[in-house]
Formats: sequence, C-alpha cells, structure tokens
Amino acid sequence: MPRHLMIMRRLFFVVAAAAASALVITGCASGASPGAGLGTVWPEPPAGEVMAQGTVLDSDGSVQLCLGAVAESYPPQCSGIPVTGWSWDRVEGSETASGVTWGAYAVQGMYDGESFEVTQPPIMLALYDTMPLEDPTDGEPGAASESELVEMQDALPSKFGEAFLTAYPDNGRLWVDVVWDDGTWQRAADAEYGEQMVVVRSALREVG
Repeated sequence: MPRHLMIMRRLFFVVAAAAASALVITGCASGASPGAGLGTVWPEPPAGEVMAQGTVLDSDGSVQLCLGAVAESYPPQCSGIPVTGWSWDRVEGSETASGVTWGAYAVQGMYDGESFEVTQPPIMLALYDTMPLEDPTDGEPGAASESELVEMQDALPSKFGEAFLTAYPDNGRLWVDVVWDDGTWQRAADAEYGEQMVVVRSALREVG
C-alpha cells in the first residue's frame, strides 16, 4: 500500500477512536445525573403574599419569625426569619421578660428569601383557625427502612441550610419541614431518593 494511503488510514482510526471515546464520556455524564439533587438547587422566593404560623420574638429590637423549634426557657429562645413592618402596639397576646417580647401569631406578608415583610394585621394563633399541613401521600406507607430513614435524616439538614426546620421518620418516609419550597426541593428529593420517600413541606403557604 502506498505510504500516503497508510498515513491517511492511521489518521482515520485515530479520529474515529477519539470520537467514540467522546461519545462514551458524554453518555456516562448524562446518565450520572438524571435529576438535580438536594444541595444543588434552591427554590425561587414566592411571587405573592404568603401566610405563616409561628412565634414572633423581639430581642433588643431585632424581630424574627420562628417557624421551627422554640426553646422552652423564660424568656423563650429561637432562631428565625428577620421581620420588617412589625409593631407590638397593633397586636395582643404578647409577653415580655428580661428585655424579650414574644407571642404566637399567624402572619401574612412578602418573603424575599431572606426576610419577611408583614403586610396584614397579625392574628393571635389562639384565635386563628390553624392550617393543617397537607399529606401528599394520602396516608400510604413508604418503602424505606428505619435505618435508611435515619441515614437520610442525618444527611439532609446540611442540604437545606438555614431553611431547614425539622425532620422525622414516619410510616416508611422521612418528613422534612422547611421555611419555603415551591416544589423545587420536593422534585430534587424525588430524583435523589425516590418518589416521596422524602416528603418536603413548606412552612410558608401561598395566599389564595
């Protein structure tokens, strides 16, 4: 075979091999991530007003809305969302001790992902028709074992960051409460753990 034909033949095989390798790498990369996992996505802030139920706590003029656990001390302690537009003069049912004022309320307003702006008069929770959290599973048990649920429970708080409120295993699923989710985190949890093995519930609820 002439020398120039041999060189062209060798070049053809080199290019073909490189192209085949690229296809394999691309195929592996696309198959490795069928859906965005928790810790890599973040929900967009709600476009309209939301409603929340929790403890409003004012320590030295810093007002926050606590949607998660509240320490049963006197005065109580908690960590929550910074609140703007709050006035204790317009609400009842508050207590004050050691420079801290607090009370349990249903509040309506705008949430920008970092702070909560009150837009409507708050209502004492004692006088409010509490909104139950929905059960998207209709009571159907999940397939996860207790050890799997505990492992997920240990790993999930860091993936939600400061938006994480609480997590607990029940009926073969892990129930996770967060400050806000527009469905982004639920889809990510489904992609990572299987459909509704982790049930993500939003403490902030859209109005209307």
